[in-house]
Amino acid sequence: MEKDQQFLEFVIKELVDNPNDVKVKRTVDEMGVLLTLDINGQDMGKIIGRSGNTAKALRTLLRVVGMKNNARVNLKINEPEGSTRGPASRSVDEAMKDLKV
Repeated sequence: MEKDQQFLEFVIKELVDNPNDVKVKRTVDEMGVLLTLDINGQDMGKIIGRSGNTAKALRTLLRVVGMKNNARVNLKINEPEGSTRGPASRSVDEAMKDLKV
């Protein structure tokens, strides 16, 4: 297992409530290294964080690890099966209708 994969797996397992469900897949292509993360659906909020700040910080740390090894490292977080998350965003018009101004 490569160091970037080991690093991500260690950090994620320390953050989540279900560390046994953490799976990190590593693929390499002409664009660099892609780490794909699969976690338990109940832990998704902890990994994404408020406004995506935790995921952004993880990506920044992986970029640093990659620079040390002369590689470009990207992170993809797979949405768990059976997720109840709604649509990604609503239009401004839909949000204004709810305000009833």
